[in-house]
Amino acid sequence: MAKPRKQKSDEQKHENSGGVVLHQKLCISVDMENRRVYGHTEMKVVVPESGVIALHADNMIINKITVDGKDAEFECVPHYQFADDESSCSSVSCSRSAADAACSSYISSLNRETSPNLIITCCNKSKEPQSNMGLNVPENIIQSSCAEQVVNGCNEHSQDKDVKVICIDYWLDQTETGIHFGERLLHTDNQIRRVHCWFPCMYTFSQHCLFDLEFTVSSNFVAVSNGDLLYQVLSNDDPPRKTFIYKLNVPVSAAWISLAVAPFEVLPDNHIGIISHMCLASDLQKLQNTVGFFHNAFRHYEDYLSTSFPFGSYKQVFIPPEISISSVNMGASMCLFSSKLLFDEKVIDQTIETRIKLAYALARQWFGIYIIAEEPNDEWLLEGLAGFLTDSFIKGFLGNNEARYRRYKDNCAVCKADTCGATALYSAAACSNLYGTQTIGVYGRIRLWKAVSVLQMLEKQMGPDSFRKILQVIVERAPDPCHLTRALSTKEFRHLANKVGNLERPFLKDFFPRWIESCGCPVLRMGFSYNKRRNMVELAVLRGCTVKVGSNENQDSDTGWPGMMSIRIHELDGMYDHPILPMAGEVCQLLEIQCHSKLAAKRILKPKKGSKADGSDDNTDTVPSQDMRTSMDSPLLWIRVDPEMEFLADVHFHQPIHMWINQLEKEKDVVAQAQAIEALKNLPEHSFAVVNALNNFLSDSKAFWRVRIDAAYALAHTASEESDWAGLVHLIKFYKSRRYDADIGLPRPNDFHDVPEYFVLEAIPHAVALVRSADNKSPREAVEFLLQLLKYNDNNGNPYSDVYWLISLVRSIGELDLMPSYDGILTINCLHTLVRVALKMSTTIPIDHVCELIKPFRNVERSSWKIRIEANKALLDLEYYCKGLDAAICLFTKFMLEEPSLPGQTKLAVHLMQLCQINSESENVNAVSCATLVALLRLLASRKAFNNVFLRHHLFCIIQIVAGRAPTLYGFYKGQNKSGSSYGIKW
Repeated sequence: MAKPRKQKSDEQKHENSGGVVLHQKLCISVDMENRRVYGHTEMKVVVPESGVIALHADNMIINKITVDGKDAEFECVPHYQFADDESSCSSVSCSRSAADAACSSYISSLNRETSPNLIITCCNKSKEPQSNMGLNVPENIIQSSCAEQVVNGCNEHSQDKDVKVICIDYWLDQTETGIHFGERLLHTDNQIRRVHCWFPCMYTFSQHCLFDLEFTVSSNFVAVSNGDLLYQVLSNDDPPRKTFIYKLNVPVSAAWISLAVAPFEVLPDNHIGIISHMCLASDLQKLQNTVGFFHNAFRHYEDYLSTSFPFGSYKQVFIPPEISISSVNMGASMCLFSSKLLFDEKVIDQTIETRIKLAYALARQWFGIYIIAEEPNDEWLLEGLAGFLTDSFIKGFLGNNEARYRRYKDNCAVCKADTCGATALYSAAACSNLYGTQTIGVYGRIRLWKAVSVLQMLEKQMGPDSFRKILQVIVERAPDPCHLTRALSTKEFRHLANKVGNLERPFLKDFFPRWIESCGCPVLRMGFSYNKRRNMVELAVLRGCTVKVGSNENQDSDTGWPGMMSIRIHELDGMYDHPILPMAGEVCQLLEIQCHSKLAAKRILKPKKGSKADGSDDNTDTVPSQDMRTSMDSPLLWIRVDPEMEFLADVHFHQPIHMWINQLEKEKDVVAQAQAIEALKNLPEHSFAVVNALNNFLSDSKAFWRVRIDAAYALAHTASEESDWAGLVHLIKFYKSRRYDADIGLPRPNDFHDVPEYFVLEAIPHAVALVRSADNKSPREAVEFLLQLLKYNDNNGNPYSDVYWLISLVRSIGELDLMPSYDGILTINCLHTLVRVALKMSTTIPIDHVCELIKPFRNVERSSWKIRIEANKALLDLEYYCKGLDAAICLFTKFMLEEPSLPGQTKLAVHLMQLCQINSESENVNAVSCATLVALLRLLASRKAFNNVFLRHHLFCIIQIVAGRAPTLYGFYKGQNKSGSSYGIKW
């Protein structure tokens, strides 16, 4: 048997030199009791002229490697190399030096992991073609698999390729990375560059091949994997074992190979035969309720793209959240989900978010797994197309209001966070410098939202039919044998936008570099005046960019963006669109817009007895009509900027209060309503007319429930002594009109049949709790109201769970006896509330006593995984606010040593990162000692961080934030020292 040799440091990085895997067979035997995996893989490989094949393989013990049946020499050096580098740690003298050390360590690890580490020496390439003979490899398969070499100009005929069979026997013991054991359960994850931690493979961006997969498990287990299940074989062993045989007929990257083994319950889809849903027996009822909608999304995608699902089957597998590193782990023709997404028929609040997550995972099967990116730079396009497809599902099955409202909020988040090169969608520097980590965490979410918004901008330019045709062309050509690969590039998509979408080349020439290859969104500050003599609107515009002035990324911001933005004016005689605002050119502009309506003759309106000068009335909730809200000197009702969201822009528009009220009352678009509420809420003073308008909108059951919730929070914001607590009075009055028994003056038993009204009423207690007096105290009326809601909460006779209902009360009141609840969520929110109360009363309540109350919930055996993590987060909060950031980080490192679950590690790291961000933005920044920084650096370089790339990424970000830098690798490569971050955004 050939022995692995220790590789020299200068031989660490090997290039593949053109080797191509044509086909890979993977055989896995799982020993669940001893937590071992025994593997055998067989690869048909086109060997390059060097005779050396470079693969990726980590965390495994390799017993033997053969090439064409003969023992082969190989070298294998683990990617993870822990070095107790005292010299680098001793050089840490401050947070900045620690950040530099972390940057060097993190980048070195990422760079090292991209290199193949299993180097196999094959016999020198034979000049005779006999190595092909006997393998029964069709010539067309070789031609297809070697497409990249053909495209690059390799003139060698495919049958002259030296195809060899490489076999590797290996095993894994107590594995921690890439594949995980739980209680009678095994599953893989899709962390970046971790699939080779459970089977050897060629992990390069361009490598895709067919797979045959065999998994042998105990007979009472089910092995779920990629492709079509051909058959199952029961052995004669005692006890018997079962082998599941899968075949994946679509070439995919090794990164999309997945496996889950457990005693799963299998639920075939009632509407579509190729879909199966699986979970553990305890979750079966919730699974049946959760996936009932799924066939709608599946059929919608097939209809929109005018073609059938690209794989022969699709499996959705739900596993316990405590062992799932993320809520969604995608694989080819299957997806692993956290079972926390499941819900029963009694729970209302999870429905929307769960459906959207399942729909997005399905969309990624089309764009990202079946249709692939040609280069790493092109990944944004596949993510954006999957998000676009998901948005079409939201619009069709959750409503146009839901789709537009979500897109508006996502755009707002993008405009706040799109401030540096990490958010440039198509950037060679970002891809090479960030090593794929730009898809992790906040920036990954921002990039996805930005990609979808950019594609929607293109759709609006070319029309929905043309854009849909482009997606259909992309999918239709994929199985065409003349089309060598299923890869899609940004350049090709731009060509389709011109050819199929009929967009002009000059427009595309400006659009792609500005929106896709650069960072930053336009910021528009606008105001207007009405010229009565000329009957014209004079509009003043000042254009800026979200990228900070003076930064390297801001150098092109003054060139503007392509296209013309529309201004929509609602006048007495109707609505008129004016596409007149150029997004390029002068940053300061003055535009003139001709009005169509004529001024009505002035009428003297006698004020009603008891009314106020602004048209409001203390004794009634009615508001003035639209005509009364029109200025006596203007025919304008209200004005909207970019009403169809054709631009991803941060717009600050100023118009009179009565015009904002008109927009809220008369405009039917949810985005316009949300914008009006935000503008009215942010006024320095709130008249009774504003309060009444918000209250009337809240009370309108025909309005979209999400915007009504915005109105409720706006009402809470307006409540003050100066307005006689009018906002608070309206909130309580509205709630009582819906939920109280008028005869006895107490809450009626819960009735949640009206789902939109349920969501609105659920938000009222929290809105009431936000009301504050001048001395920052809660008004007595608010406290009494909330206590009454809790005391008389009665869910008898209600078919729906009131757990989320109680959560809203717990968050508001701040004190409640702990009790078991659905998914531990009530206990979790009580912990949050306990921390808030403790911090507010820290002068009278010893914090140590509060910590002692929380610590029992850290008991791993007695508490659920979620409760344990939330207890740790609560203790981190108390440690930070009472003892400072240094103490909090020390406690965090202690928790990391104890926390066994990958998702738990990630959540705690994210929470500490948020505390660091709060610390960096505070006036009194807490210093961090060198010893603590060294502890973080050691954790960053530890095996635990290697096993969890999400933990490692956030540890790196933590150190950068402590040093006063933005947590992006891109900034360091450009030599920038940024302050500020997007982590303050509320999602």
